[in-house]
Amino acid sequence: MEYNKLSSQIEVPPLRNSSIPKLALVLFRKRNFFLAVCAIITILLAVQAAKLSFNANFEAMLPQKHPYMQNYFGNIKDLQGFGNSLSIVVENRDGSILQPDYLDALAKLNDAVFLLPGVDRAWMQSLWSPAVRWTEVTEEGFAGGPVMPRSYDGTKKTIKELEDNIRKAGLLGTLVGADMRSSMIKVPLLSIDAETGEPVDYAKFVTLLDEQVLRVVADHNINVRVVGFAQLIGELINGFLYIALFFLITILLVGALLYWYVHSIRCASLVLFCSLMAVVWQLGLVAVFDFSLDPYTVLVPFVVFAIGVSHGAQIMNGVVGAVADGVDKVSASENTLCRLFIPGMAALLSDAVGFAILVVIDIPVIRELAITASVGIGALIITNLFLLPILFSYAGIGEKAKRRASSALAFGNNNSLESVKIYRWAAKLVEPGWGGGVLFAATLLGVFGIYGSMQVKVGDLDAGAPELWPSSKYNIDVGYINKHYSLSSDVFAVMVKTPVGQCSSLSTLVAIDRLQQKLSTAPGVMATASLADSVRQHVAGTFEGSPKWFTLPRNEQISSLATHEMSGWGSELVNKECSLVPVLAYLSDHKADTLQGVLTTAEDYALAESTDERQFLLAAGSAGIDAVRNIVVKEASLATLIYVYLAVIVLSYIAFRSIAAVVVALLPLMLTSVLTYALMSYLGIGIKVGTLAVVALGVGTGIDYAMYLLSDQLKNQRGGYSLKDSYLMSLRSSGKVVALIGVTLAAGVMTWIFSPIKFQADMGVLLTFMFIWNMLGALILIPALSGFLLKDVGKDCRPFVLLPPPPAASE
Repeated sequence: MEYNKLSSQIEVPPLRNSSIPKLALVLFRKRNFFLAVCAIITILLAVQAAKLSFNANFEAMLPQKHPYMQNYFGNIKDLQGFGNSLSIVVENRDGSILQPDYLDALAKLNDAVFLLPGVDRAWMQSLWSPAVRWTEVTEEGFAGGPVMPRSYDGTKKTIKELEDNIRKAGLLGTLVGADMRSSMIKVPLLSIDAETGEPVDYAKFVTLLDEQVLRVVADHNINVRVVGFAQLIGELINGFLYIALFFLITILLVGALLYWYVHSIRCASLVLFCSLMAVVWQLGLVAVFDFSLDPYTVLVPFVVFAIGVSHGAQIMNGVVGAVADGVDKVSASENTLCRLFIPGMAALLSDAVGFAILVVIDIPVIRELAITASVGIGALIITNLFLLPILFSYAGIGEKAKRRASSALAFGNNNSLESVKIYRWAAKLVEPGWGGGVLFAATLLGVFGIYGSMQVKVGDLDAGAPELWPSSKYNIDVGYINKHYSLSSDVFAVMVKTPVGQCSSLSTLVAIDRLQQKLSTAPGVMATASLADSVRQHVAGTFEGSPKWFTLPRNEQISSLATHEMSGWGSELVNKECSLVPVLAYLSDHKADTLQGVLTTAEDYALAESTDERQFLLAAGSAGIDAVRNIVVKEASLATLIYVYLAVIVLSYIAFRSIAAVVVALLPLMLTSVLTYALMSYLGIGIKVGTLAVVALGVGTGIDYAMYLLSDQLKNQRGGYSLKDSYLMSLRSSGKVVALIGVTLAAGVMTWIFSPIKFQADMGVLLTFMFIWNMLGALILIPALSGFLLKDVGKDCRPFVLLPPPPAASE
């Protein structure tokens, strides 16, 4: 049988009675109108895309319905200092903070930060804040006041008074560095700018903060270190230019390799144009939906572009092959649309559903990511599946590409495919011996992958900000703060809820004290703080500082007096109604294991000690929020993966009409998924918001490859060809494009490893692995599996029908 001749005249009989040719006929008859509509939509959405903002919303990163977050939201008015905040450490290069020049610089920076938009000024703390106070007991009773003397004038006397006040207030290691060379400004932030009513623009905020810092640093010999969510987001946003640069490099590399393959600038440009058009549509619709791009979803446009290139290259290959076979460009484009419509539509719908399923995760930023990605995939259906063939019907492929493709076709028609070494080797994959060996090796890899995937963590696995390199200024600043301060920016808070006025009862204080002791023993906890500590200090001070009175009093009037005094000057350890007491644990980092250990300790205690009168509620503080986010992502990640595969199974069955074919398409995808998770575990990359889109892309590109390759193979088998012949024919048509796209996209994203943003570099490694492995899975595992599961397909089918040759037409 002449299995090597690939003629575009071959058509599957069932296709004649379907609605696909009718759809193609309507599109091509109305192609001028369709082009005009697409052009208008592109212009309108491009205008909207230009308005798209690049920002991040702290609240959008929070799970909304988890019970622990409901506890936080229900008491947020009393927890203003335990959410989104910045820590600004001002270090004196010349020595102690007890120098007039340093204190002047600190005052200037404190005032400048106080006036920045988005700062929750009532809860801001520094040495210059009136709410930062000291207390002591004298012969005349209690004495106290602001740590910064009201009479401060820079003289030795007032500086000495400041030093005494710092020690009386116990600020060493908290608001003042342990070595007395730096002090901290704590800056709680609002989500909404009170002046504009809009979400705080973190890029603008960080820019304004940097301007104020530079202005102060220019006049004084100080170092300023800033950590916190806003600073991290600001740095990632400012690094957007680097991200865009590497995207551009990837696009150029993809274009170059497409040109190398087809030898036509026209063809390569059309594929890139339609893929980028889908990205423009996506960004425009995101702006219409009033969403914004943030550092964790900025990879989504590239995801759309990559999937678009994958489908566009198949369309291009189909048109080029048909034109080289003597079909005119209009008929070639129309026939290609008919031939690739079912596998292309099924693959794109699988991609769209796969991303859309992420909306089940109860985190707004992930839901926005899911909607953004699904919209982009929907745009690809129009731009790459429908528009691209129509553009080819106008532009053609060019004479150079036609001559090159005709030469390749002539070689194939005059020589057996098995005369080519790579095809001869590939043909052996459908044989039980070779195929069985491949499947045995894949099974071993699968076992290894399953074991490795079980080790992957949810959340951050590095100290500081894993999105940035350890050598980045931000992570260096985090290291400095952890070294010189006992109170880090990673705060885990347990809320103790009581009836109004009952927070200072002896039973409550004892329960708080026991929880504090439990938390202090958890791994990664640097220090703890609670109302119980402050009451002890107050009681000891009442009795002339005697150590034996450093205890919790049985007389609740004494503890009530201490609590009332603390709530009066705005302590963060108790609210004004004496109904909410946060118990704080300051962590050395926010690694997944650290958070889980503290969370488990707090959960066990809350379950055992909560009563109707006294409830221990989780969780607040930056670390508490991170812990809850990890819980939500962990619970949803497996479920979403199952839903994605269920969607792939359904759509694959619709496309293939064969359960065995679905299994053949699915197993390589599952192997890629477990190996990707194993690689993440090995590289120390946790499952979190930013990695979900990349993992979903792995399934998306994998099913794209399988749809095209397996559809061609099944079509040929059902037309009467043997399994070996069918696979070689599909390999020569769709398979070589699968190899091209796998290598092309991998080469493009491989450059990301040089990005100054570690998050992009990590995603570059994962994407490179998934593009290559999906390609290998499609080209190697599909024939090996087919040799066992699909060998009998088409044995009872009659051969393909050869249609009358098309009229000769010039390019």
